[in-house]
Amino acid sequence: MSADLAVGSALDIPTDRRKVLEVDRLRVQYETPRGSVKAVDDVSFYLKEQENLGLVGESGCGKTTTAMAILQMVQSPGRIVGGQVRINGKELVGISEGELRKYRWSELSLIPQGAMNSLNPVIRIKEQMADALLAHRPMNRKELKAWILKRFNDVGLPERVYNMYPHELSGGMKQRVCIAMSILLNPSVIIADEPTSALDVVVQRVVAQTIMEVKERLGVSMIMIGHDMGLQAQMVDRVAVMYAGHLVEIGPVKNMFKSPLHPYTQLLIEAIPSIAEKKPLKVSEGLTHDLRHTPKGCIFQFRCPYVHDTCKEITPSLEYVAPDHFVACHRVSS
Repeated sequence: MSADLAVGSALDIPTDRRKVLEVDRLRVQYETPRGSVKAVDDVSFYLKEQENLGLVGESGCGKTTTAMAILQMVQSPGRIVGGQVRINGKELVGISEGELRKYRWSELSLIPQGAMNSLNPVIRIKEQMADALLAHRPMNRKELKAWILKRFNDVGLPERVYNMYPHELSGGMKQRVCIAMSILLNPSVIIADEPTSALDVVVQRVVAQTIMEVKERLGVSMIMIGHDMGLQAQMVDRVAVMYAGHLVEIGPVKNMFKSPLHPYTQLLIEAIPSIAEKKPLKVSEGLTHDLRHTPKGCIFQFRCPYVHDTCKEITPSLEYVAPDHFVACHRVSS
């Protein structure tokens, strides 16, 4: 069924659970000598209570920039040029840095992509975690240690890590430290930015299991950023597909893999290698358009196998097609 609703009103569609995060028409640009790069262009979606939402797409599609914009951490020459971000109904865009500090860690936190670059190499783990804790609540040394060790236990880290430096830890242990930091104050929302991409296959599985166990135990909501559709299928409740700074489809993971509606989503799923089915690997041909110059019509028109005249003239809006399922494609809405 189609309610013919654009995404601006789609945020108002009732859901089975409370919406803890709402991103409304978010736009982020990077200023360059040759013009403004539209890294995130009119992106809207919601995250429900205790939900795991996957954000997928090719490298450079705007996934991490979207995450940084939600956290209000877009670095120069990037800047948020429009839109709203609400966590538990509270607006984050445009508030002061002092106000933002109240929300980071306590309501909104990040599991970074590279733990090696996220931890200070010359400061012990206990001190780095204590900084985040003491910024939000006063504690004595005994309370502080007990709190940190409890989080270590949640992610399967031994107590000895408390007094260690980052360089003394393996890659998997460093990533677990980052997970422990993200849950220090039991936030409502955690953004995991490709948390397993820098790890070997065996450690990837262990870290992924740790993330899911922590999510279930604490009942937090999570945005899982990545480009591995196979991993997403195992970990998330819904999938949001990004292409060239735009969301082209959002839907329940089972529906997306069984009957993907957008041609780009179909290509991503067909590109997943299969041991059971011995078939040639499907590769999407063509290049993304110049992000400084968004084409008239559909942004996927240069790579779409079903492109027609309407696609070159009219930009498809993200429309409601089923519960929690939205797609931006003329083939679906027509």
